[in-house]
This record gives sequence, C-alpha cells and structure tokens, in this order.
Amino acid sequence: MPPRKRKPAAPADAAARKRKPAARAICASKALAEGGRGVRFEAAYEHVTMPAFVIRFDGKAYGYMNRCMHVCYELDSGSGVFFDDDGLSLVCSAHGATFDPTNGLCNFGPCKGLSLIALDIEETGGKIYCKGVPEDG
Repeated sequence: MPPRKRKPAAPADAAARKRKPAARAICASKALAEGGRGVRFEAAYEHVTMPAFVIRFDGKAYGYMNRCMHVCYELDSGSGVFFDDDGLSLVCSAHGATFDPTNGLCNFGPCKGLSLIALDIEETGGKIYCKGVPEDG
C-alpha cells in the first residue's frame, strides 16, 4: 500500500480565523429577571472591547452591544436598566428610542429601522454565556 500523502497545513492565521472564540460566562441564569435589569459586561466588536449587556425576555436570554444606533451612546447610561416601565421594549435613556428585545430592531425613534448589534448568547447549566458577535452579524 503506498504511503498517504499529507495535506499541507493551513497557515496559522487562516486556522485562527476559522476557529470560533470560546464562550465566556457572563452571569448566573437567575441574575436575569424577565423584563428586568440587564447584566452589563464587555465584548469585542471589530477588534475593540465595548460595553455589552444581556437581558431576559419571553424566557430567553438576549445580548447586544450597549450602543444606540442613533448616536454612540450606551442605552442604559450605566444603570443596568434597559427595559421600559412595562418590560416590553428596550429603551435608549438618551432620547427614548425603543427596540424589540428579541431582535434589537428599533421600532420608534431617530434610528427606526436600524438594529442593535446582536451577540451570540447561550444559556446552559444555569449560566449565561456569550460567544461574541455572530459571523453573519
């Protein structure tokens, strides 16, 4: 039997680009109340570390970069309060724009039609994990 030919190794930088970042634990699942305060943390976006947050809505955890699409302003101004008084929409504390918590789409305000930058969030084993910005996002 002839010896097998080895496939040439991919360059190190190509392998690194294909590898997804490891999920990072953000908080315990019980830290997120339905339509309540969010948990702030930092995440990388376009090679820059920026504020981010996770919230719970309809029983599911969602995460976004903490940046209004109208102006570069944190939605919560550092308070951890992302929802409106009814717990149904995310709201920008600067100018009142509202966002759908399930997809980040602005449905009222100066950035209507634009979406928050979503994060790949996973909930397992009683913890919330962030895997970063989805590749298609």
